[in-house]
Amino acid sequence: MRQGGDTGSVETLDPAIAALLKRSAEGLVPAVVQQHDTLEVLMLGWMDDEALHRTLTTGRATYWSRSRREYWVKGDTSGHVQWVKDVRLDCDGDTLLVKVDQEGAACHTGDRTCFDAVSFDVAARG
Repeated sequence: MRQGGDTGSVETLDPAIAALLKRSAEGLVPAVVQQHDTLEVLMLGWMDDEALHRTLTTGRATYWSRSRREYWVKGDTSGHVQWVKDVRLDCDGDTLLVKVDQEGAACHTGDRTCFDAVSFDVAARG
């Protein structure tokens, strides 16, 4: 369990699920968050085993904050809750796809998605 944050429940991630994860050196897995019905990409968060366990057992998206070094449940302070509908692991075992029903803004800036701010032109190749 990480130090400096809320230690939460004493239960742990199912060992069968934990064995599938390929974590970064910090013990984290990126979690791409997508609106379940429109497939809109909302944000990227980071999960360790405890955050994933909490997400799977509560139905609320829980992440590890790399800057604050603590767990956070999306919506606890903003009211912009993510109700988890599905969690999938990619073929390499190193990225999670978390499909949610997003209430309000997903981005801390107040935007619907964290990917609204900047768009780059892409040259068409023939």
